[in-house]
Amino acid sequence: MSFRCEGTYTALVTPFFSATNEAEKLIDWEAYDRLVHAQLDAGVTGLVPCGTTGESPTLDAEEQLALIARTVKLAKGRASVLAGTGSNSTRVSIALSRAAQSAGADAVMVVVPYYNKPTQEGLREHFVAIAAAVTCPVVVYNIPARTGIDLAVETLASINAAAPNVVATKEATGNVLRAQEILRLMGDRMTVFCGDDALTLPMIASGARGVISVTSNVYPASVAQVTRLALEGKFDEARKAHLALLGVHEVMFCEANPSPAKAALAHKFGISDAVRGPLVRVSDAARAKVLAAMSAYEATCR
Repeated sequence: MSFRCEGTYTALVTPFFSATNEAEKLIDWEAYDRLVHAQLDAGVTGLVPCGTTGESPTLDAEEQLALIARTVKLAKGRASVLAGTGSNSTRVSIALSRAAQSAGADAVMVVVPYYNKPTQEGLREHFVAIAAAVTCPVVVYNIPARTGIDLAVETLASINAAAPNVVATKEATGNVLRAQEILRLMGDRMTVFCGDDALTLPMIASGARGVISVTSNVYPASVAQVTRLALEGKFDEARKAHLALLGVHEVMFCEANPSPAKAALAHKFGISDAVRGPLVRVSDAARAKVLAAMSAYEATCR
C-alpha cells in the first residue's frame, strides 16, 4: 500500500511484559497484534510503529525492525505503515530507514535529533542525507519540547527543495500559527500532520491533512471520525466529536508519554502498562485522572 498523505495515523505504543527487572521487559507480541488489529478494524489510515510513543529510544535495532516487519505483515494493505526510524545519529537513522523500507514500510518518520542540539545547517544535512538514502517518502517529526531544538520553517523548506521525497511534517510544536506558516511558505509541497491530539481540529481547519495520534491507541474509531469529518468540511459535527474527546487528549500527557496511554490501554484492553526505564508507570493520581477522563468520555457515547 502506498503512503497516504492524510487521515489518522496511530503512533502505536509498544506493549511489554510486566517485570521488575528491565532485562525481562520483553515485547508482548500477542498484545501488540491485538492492538494493531483493533486499529485496523476501526479504520485508521495508517500505523506508526517505533515512534517515540512506541518508546523507540529504549528499543534495540533488532526489536525495532521486528516491530516494523510485523506491522507491515499485519496491515496487509489495509493501512499505510509509517515507520519511526529517527535517532540522534545520522548514520543510525540512515541504516534504520533503509532497513524499514526493505521490510516493506510505505514511508519513514524521522524525529529531529535530540540532545545533540545541531545548528539549522546540521539539521538540514541530517534530513537530506537520510532522504537520499531511501526512495520512499520521508516525514519529518518536529517536537522541540522533547528534542531541545526546533526545526525552523525555512530549514524545512530548504530540506524539501534538496530532497523532494521529504513530503510531510508531523508538527508537535503546539502552535497552529506555525502550521499555517509552513503551508503559506510551501503550499502543496509539504503536507502537515498534527502532532498534538488536542489541536487536530484547528490544525485541519488551517490546512493540515490529518493527525499522528496518541489517543487513537485507545479510541481509534473516535479519532478517525473527527479527522474524517474535518477533512470533509463537516466542521459542526467534527467540533462536537473533537470537544467530547478533549478531556481524554489532555490526560494522555498528564505524565510522560506513553505512560498515561498505557494506563488507558491496561484498563480498556488488558494490555500491560509496563514501560521501559527511565520511564515508569503513571502515579496513582495520574491513573485516576486517566480513568475519570475515559469514563466521562464513554458516558457521552452511550
